[in-house]
Amino acid sequence: MATVSEIVRKIKRKTNCYILRHGAEHDIWINPDNGIEFTIPRHPSRELASGTAKSILRAAGLL
Repeated sequence: MATVSEIVRKIKRKTNCYILRHGAEHDIWINPDNGIEFTIPRHPSRELASGTAKSILRAAGLL
């Protein structure tokens, strides 16, 4: 499992995804290459479940 901050760091380094807007508890990101919007919780030190992390990375275009 990975923390939210590790996932965000990986997305920022390897893709051109960016934050579209801030929600109440999640940030809404967009991948401009495929137009997919995805959410990432705003809890930097929290561990994500492996399925959730995989889903976020897939939407960001890393899987």
